[in-house]
Amino acid sequence: MKKILLVLLLCMTTFWSADGQSIAREWNEEVLNAIRNDFARPTVHARNLWHTSAAMYDVWAVFHPEAQTYFLGQTLGDFNIPFDGFESSVPTEEALEEALSFAVFRIMLNRFSSSPGQDNIFTRIFGLMEAKGYDVANGSTDYSSGDPAALGNYLAQQIIEFGLQDGSNEANDYANRFYQPVNSPLDTDGSGNPDMEFPNRWQPLFIEGFIDQSGNEIPETTPEFLSPEWGQVASFALKDEDRTIYNRDGFDYWVFHDPTDPSYIQDGLGMDDAYKWGFTLVSIWQSHLDPTDEVMIDISPASIGNLNEFPETFDEYKAFYDLFNGGDPSQGREINPVTGNPYEPQMVPRGDYARVLAEFWADGPDSETPPGHWFTIMNYVNDNPLLEKRFKGEGEELSDLEWDIKSYFILGGAMHDSAISAWGIKGWYDYTRPMTAIRYMAEQGQSTDPTLDNYHPHGIPLVPGYVEIVEPGDPLQGASGQHLGKIKLFTWRGHEYIIDPEFDTAGVGWILAEEWFPYQRISFITPPFAGYVSGHSTFSRAAAEVLTMLTGSEYFPGGMGVFEIPANAFLEFEIGPTVDMQLQWATYRDASDQTSLSRIWGGIHPPIDDIRGRKIGIEVATDAFALAESYFHGTVDSGSPAVAGDFIFPNPTSDFLTVQGATNDATTVEIYDLQGRRILVTPTNFDANNRTTLDVSALRSGVYFVVLVRGEDEKLMVRRLLKQ
Repeated sequence: MKKILLVLLLCMTTFWSADGQSIAREWNEEVLNAIRNDFARPTVHARNLWHTSAAMYDVWAVFHPEAQTYFLGQTLGDFNIPFDGFESSVPTEEALEEALSFAVFRIMLNRFSSSPGQDNIFTRIFGLMEAKGYDVANGSTDYSSGDPAALGNYLAQQIIEFGLQDGSNEANDYANRFYQPVNSPLDTDGSGNPDMEFPNRWQPLFIEGFIDQSGNEIPETTPEFLSPEWGQVASFALKDEDRTIYNRDGFDYWVFHDPTDPSYIQDGLGMDDAYKWGFTLVSIWQSHLDPTDEVMIDISPASIGNLNEFPETFDEYKAFYDLFNGGDPSQGREINPVTGNPYEPQMVPRGDYARVLAEFWADGPDSETPPGHWFTIMNYVNDNPLLEKRFKGEGEELSDLEWDIKSYFILGGAMHDSAISAWGIKGWYDYTRPMTAIRYMAEQGQSTDPTLDNYHPHGIPLVPGYVEIVEPGDPLQGASGQHLGKIKLFTWRGHEYIIDPEFDTAGVGWILAEEWFPYQRISFITPPFAGYVSGHSTFSRAAAEVLTMLTGSEYFPGGMGVFEIPANAFLEFEIGPTVDMQLQWATYRDASDQTSLSRIWGGIHPPIDDIRGRKIGIEVATDAFALAESYFHGTVDSGSPAVAGDFIFPNPTSDFLTVQGATNDATTVEIYDLQGRRILVTPTNFDANNRTTLDVSALRSGVYFVVLVRGEDEKLMVRRLLKQ
């Protein structure tokens, strides 16, 4: 429990910036901007979002005695953070804003000092500090002086030091310590995949001119696996009972919420092999990326969303994912429960929708990465005037500040734990991606007809109209027939057909399977880490569950979340979409489910990566929300309040003062001025929480002493009060 010498509780006041946002929101926007200007590292940035969110929460909790701090005064693992309470030398509102600002500012200076967009990041955060009148030269950490800046600096220093021993290897720029890939790199400038030895394992990619998801040019042409050892990073709410430890090459891989083995390649079987079916489905779904194929679909909540269960068996997977038409068994919803009106259909070309969905959720250049993307969605929800900011949809509305503090704390913890769980699984199972698996299978031949010369047990299954053999007379046979007998795919044709993305689309058609590419930028192609499980599915489902629990409703405010997509002005590497459209979701879970499908249309994940990631996201969010709520109520671990003694709040105050007394005996509250004169005396009338409220609005501004007296003269508590 945190130690409090004199607790100054945050008054029930909303803190506004010039544009009407809370101080927490302002700094969250700065963190998101910094992520957009840094390297694309979902694990690292989930951790950055968590640490900055927890820092903001801790500052708030210092001024809120019912809540328990996360860092200050706590021991996390083997790391202890001393804290002796804080008595501010300035009014509470000013103290909270200043301490919070210095804490996040110092963490950002540390975490983004080597970012490629450092100039942009630092210009903005120094500008914000200057605009608020804070002296950034104040580096004091002696918070006993009552200086809020010192409190923020101290908290930031402790979080930075904690981060150097939390298992992330931050001191060495998060470098891998043990992991080594078993496959040699695939040269993406060449054809096929001739050198893959282990088709179930991840394969690095050689990409000339590699540009990461944030648009940064990376000198290494063969990016390393990002964060395969992340399972050992200190988490927020992950539990030991949900952890499995595996060892490979002398390193213990920590796997939380172990999904067990993915689908490994089998000999023969064709489309009855779950591995071959899953990766072949990815290629078939990319045949939907043609807006001229005249297939129109309804993408409104009337047709999309409202899934009730996920598949478990291979047969259920085949029923869940529509192999030839794309999508899932969404039922949609007829009526918007908020407005009482039917959801209006929105008919658009399937090729436009699939491309937009793939790029919207791909988190490409200038993106805040998947965990940050969900922070932007949370901010979008928080800005909606229809949102009632009642925690879990219950009780009184919270101030913007308290709502932002709590929502960021919960979402930050859930995103951080999602990264730890998903990447711990990625590191251990080390599973392949469509880019390498599809080319590998096609390199071997086909696995459907053993009577043909190009049969191979690991070959790709033949699917008429989508996966076929190059026969004589085929335009793909080559000038000298060199491609006869090879595998061809009816799918997205790739970047070779895009000369100018301002005007061109690659379209869909027959290509040699050895030339297959995902629907991604040519300078990026595929994220540099294993596929199983999908990080997008894990992050998104966890975030959707958090928003559902936080707001007390599964629905977006007003019954629908909307993102405008303008015609011919949204797609990055080819022109499109051909029509204006809206991405619409009735519920947070519907949005999450579409995120997951986007990664299949984008050529990044097969279904096995997706579903198990969604399930893990649900588990992670449930645990993170429950633990965060216990911090808010001060009931962490013991189930009893973290602050069980006698205290007063808010302090300073201008009108009402609450006194808590840890006694059931008859008591009185007495207030004295600095001259020792008794100004007020009143019997206590404690409620079920041992609290009573006094009206002190008539007192003059100044310093007083509040005394809780039992019987005639037994003083149970003496606290100094600052009356504003």
